[in-house]
Amino acid sequence: MASIDDPQTQRANMAFIRSSMKEPLLARDHELDLARRWREQGDEKALHELVRSYTRLVVATAARFRHYGIPSGDLIQEGNIGLMQAAARFEPDRDVRFSTYAAWWIRSAIQDHILRNWSIVRTGTTAAQKSLFFNLRRLRAKIADNPSAENMSDDARRLVARELDIDPREVETMEMRLAACDQSLNATMSMDGEAEWQDVLPDNRPNPEDIVIGMRDGNMRSRWLAEALGELSPRERRIIAERRLRDEGATLEELGRALGVSKERVRQLENRAMSKLRASMMKRVSDGRDLLMEA
Repeated sequence: MASIDDPQTQRANMAFIRSSMKEPLLARDHELDLARRWREQGDEKALHELVRSYTRLVVATAARFRHYGIPSGDLIQEGNIGLMQAAARFEPDRDVRFSTYAAWWIRSAIQDHILRNWSIVRTGTTAAQKSLFFNLRRLRAKIADNPSAENMSDDARRLVARELDIDPREVETMEMRLAACDQSLNATMSMDGEAEWQDVLPDNRPNPEDIVIGMRDGNMRSRWLAEALGELSPRERRIIAERRLRDEGATLEELGRALGVSKERVRQLENRAMSKLRASMMKRVSDGRDLLMEA
């Protein structure tokens, strides 16, 4: 989770907030005039006046999300981006105030930033999960049978799910996700010890000895196969190479045309060649399982 603003940043944030509160409110007609001048004439001065007048809306919206552990300066910056996006898309001919239109963009920009930075693990990827993330605490306090309990009851989860029109299992998953916190694998397991959490993670990769043995066995199988192929006739080797040793093997019909025989004859030659290969390979091992590659 992000750290709190340092003192210098806090002072800069307060200066921005104070200047935002001093910006005059716009009358409806003047607001629409500024929006038209920007949209139709590209008047940047009008755009700046329109945006500055509603930075107070950004500050107010950011304050509503201050409990998510994200620095307030970051929330305000993201809200300003949403405000500018609203100004770029606002259509003054529609019968709606700019503040009403901008509020959605500001809130969306701030919420997206929180979801990206609240945890290193992506918290919400769908609209339902996003709504659940920002409303679970409020709904739990509103309808849970025991708000002070560590976990919600099944009935409370069903009520929350019904309120947001989602699956109750998603409520349980988000509940556990919000109750947990990110923890570094380099963190020590105890206050007075040096062992880290990553020290107890199992390593499922093969050890160096297994790797060397696997390479040796693979080379040996390749040599056996090359020797067995050498015992086939040229036509049989061609069929095996075209049918078995390529990513996309040739069809029986294609090989039949190339060899001047029927596809049924190609199938017979292939089966005979495979039988010869099996017999040749089995001569080289005492146990047929030695020819199998380990998973």
